[in-house]
Order: sequence, then structure tokens, then C-alpha cells
Amino acid sequence: MRLLGIDLGSRAVKLAIFEEDKLAESRIYDTAAFYRDYCTNANQKISVDFAKLGLEGFDKVISTGYGRNNVNVENATVIVELKAHTFGAVWQTGLQNFTLLDIGGQDSKVISVKDSRMADMVLNDKCAASCGRYLENMAGVLGIDLDELIRYHENPVELNSTCAVFGESELIGKISEGYDIGELAAGVNYSLFKRIKPIVERFPGDNLVVSGGVARNEALISYIKKELGFKQVVIPQEPQLNGAIGCCAYYIATSRNKN
Repeated sequence: MRLLGIDLGSRAVKLAIFEEDKLAESRIYDTAAFYRDYCTNANQKISVDFAKLGLEGFDKVISTGYGRNNVNVENATVIVELKAHTFGAVWQTGLQNFTLLDIGGQDSKVISVKDSRMADMVLNDKCAASCGRYLENMAGVLGIDLDELIRYHENPVELNSTCAVFGESELIGKISEGYDIGELAAGVNYSLFKRIKPIVERFPGDNLVVSGGVARNEALISYIKKELGFKQVVIPQEPQLNGAIGCCAYYIATSRNKN
């Protein structure tokens, strides 16, 4: 069976292609470019031009993501984003009991997973200061790229603003005080950690799984390992594709249960 999982993120659209219950191919597109170049809108539904993408012949298409409330992919089964991420993390890690931290472009979520199912969750989508877009903006203020920003974790300058907009002004003030780029970048990373720490601590356990593009933030993972009480911090092999993989994993699991 050939499956396509689509995660419509706020910053990126992720595609996961499964063949014979295994990940065979994946792709990541800028969200705006994906809608502009490969989609048309008709009758409140998005029609994806799979031929233009060079992707055809699927037995099933499953979609989820940030855009699920605004767009429906034509001829696709739509599942809740939290469910997709839960199934994706279980599929990728093989764990059945864990806390899942997913930091997306414009929101962050923490899910308590028990016996491979979502037991509880907290979603923070009210402020950009707890998501990936915040890091992108702050890297721009510092004049460095994101890949450089995420490496710094030592001697973080103190940034206390809880608002992404005011945080930029606070960072500019620290720049004017003469702090070096490493301390400033570390301060940005630690300020993100401080915002997600309270919600992660609501779901203590042995295993923490970190997904989303921010899972590759070396500084954030360093702070998590030092300050949170998890015995194991697991980064899936494809953290940014977790939702798209979860779409396929969900369909496979439910199909088996029906049989």
C-alpha cells in the first residue's frame, strides 16, 4: 500500500510517503510557496496538483496540521494534529509511554502519552515567543543565521520579556550594552526554554521525546537535559516530519484494528 501523509504547518508543509508500511520518501516545502505553486482552491477545499509535484498513485492521502481548520485537502482523510504527532512519535521511537514536546513554527504543544495513546496535553498558540518563529526573528535581530544561533548555550544573557515583540526590543538593548554574540544567542535559546519548561514539567516521566524543527536546537536540548528530570531525551530520526509520518502511522494502525 502506498500512503501519503501531509502536515500543513504554518511555516512548512511536510510530506511523508509510505510504501509497504515504511517511510520511502519525504519532502518539505515552504507553506506559502506550496499553496501558491501546487494548489488550487475550489468549494472550500484545496486541490493539490500531485502530478506537478511528481507524486501520484496513492492508495490513501491523510492530512493534518496547523492549516486544518482553514483548508481541507481534497480526497484526503483529515486527522487532528495532536493525534498525528502522537502516532508519529510512537512510530519513530518505539516508545509507548513518554512526554512529547513539539515546537512548531507558530505554536508549541506538550502531550502526555500512555500506552501509545494521548492521555493529556497542553497547547500554547497564544504567543510567538514559545515557537520557532521567535528564534528566526531573534536570529535576524542578531544578524546571524538560525543554524549558528542554535549552537550557543553557555553564559546566556538574561532576557525576561514574555512577549516576542518586546523581546526583540530587549535583545537590542542587550546588544547596546556590549554583550558578545554567543551570550546574546544563548540568551535567546534559554528564553525559549524558560517559556516551555513549566508546561513540560506538568507531565513528568522517564522519557521525553522532542519533535518539530526546533528539536535540532542543540542549546535547547542541552538545557532540557540539565534542568528537567527525564532519564532519557529522545530526538526522532525525522523530528520535523513527525506529523506527516504520524498521518501514515495512524492509518496503518486503524486499518489493522479494523481487520
